[in-house]
Amino acid sequence: MAQQTDPARRAPLSRDRVLRAAVALADGTGIEALSMRRLAQELGVVPMALYKHVANKEELLDGMVDAVVGAIRPPDLGPDWRGAVRGRILAAREALRSHPWASQVIRSRSGPTPALLAHMDAVIGVFRTGGFSVDLTHHAMHALGSRVLGFTQEVFDAPPGAAPGAVAGPQAAEQAAAFRQLAERYPHVTELAGATAHDDDSVVGPGCDDQFEFEFALDLLLDGFERLRQQGWTSSAGPAGGRAG
Repeated sequence: MAQQTDPARRAPLSRDRVLRAAVALADGTGIEALSMRRLAQELGVVPMALYKHVANKEELLDGMVDAVVGAIRPPDLGPDWRGAVRGRILAAREALRSHPWASQVIRSRSGPTPALLAHMDAVIGVFRTGGFSVDLTHHAMHALGSRVLGFTQEVFDAPPGAAPGAVAGPQAAEQAAAFRQLAERYPHVTELAGATAHDDDSVVGPGCDDQFEFEFALDLLLDGFERLRQQGWTSSAGPAGGRAG
């Protein structure tokens, strides 16, 4: 009796199929487990067959980023620049939340991929049609940084169990003692660490980048951009310059 073959494995290999399989593999096992050999096994082909569609792993990662970023579907929010920028950024965040590895890979790229460029071009376009000068748009994009793509990079990651009460049992007393020592040396840091809770389910990447913190900082930036737009702010230092607040 002939052995039956998975229909997906019989499908012709293509770049799109390779990228979709790579994204699914990274989603399921983590980006660290992704290799050309493992991907070939998932697709039921020899590793050399992949190189007809992606030159190397770096090109594979670029294509995976484009697959994720290219799937961003921002809401249609009309002519209001603030709502349009906010909606596009939060749509990007939602897309990256579906692929926890994506922000790490984006940070590792040596330059923007086509889909990243298209996303940034769309955000810049919203600023320009919303009445922002090229000068102010330039500085606004710098201020937003990776937040344009829906994530932020914390200076330091919050270690598990940093605040008292994070563990129970015999380790609890030891942790409490360590926390007291930290509080004596770094009172303001430990006060903040112990006073607030974060939504672990909404983190895109490590650290304290939860949904509330993300939207809080985003709204502050957008409000500030609007104030500068209304003032006709410019980075030039001439008499018409807008450096003064």
